[in-house]
Amino acid sequence: MSDIEQTLSIIKPDAVERSLEKEIKEIFIKNGFSIIQEKKIQIEKNEAEKFYKVHETKPFYNDLCSYLSSGPIVVMILEKINAVKSNRELMGSTNPKDAKEGSIRKKYGISIDKNSVHGSDSIENAKLEIDFFFKD
Repeated sequence: MSDIEQTLSIIKPDAVERSLEKEIKEIFIKNGFSIIQEKKIQIEKNEAEKFYKVHETKPFYNDLCSYLSSGPIVVMILEKINAVKSNRELMGSTNPKDAKEGSIRKKYGISIDKNSVHGSDSIENAKLEIDFFFKD
């Protein structure tokens, strides 16, 4: 059974810096996603550390947090049937070099770190991540 789900998507600093927000949003819409809520924000490094807490034991954690807080980002709640899985497929592999042709990261990603977009990796994490940015 397929249910409508919500997932969090972030257009990361490298993509915002290159003015790719509109193009990336159009890719989501063309692929059947509804953008329920969105906002452009800049977060502090300590907020990025909380957001990426799941990765805190990994060697790339500090760089990841520095990067996410290095410039403006666009955070969005996307909605669609199987939104989490669909968004993961549409984004492509973390490393743009390994990403499928036509995926967002293949098209716009610069490197593993500067891969233009973030998306929740599970329904549970989607709820947590949406609450992180969109709690009242």
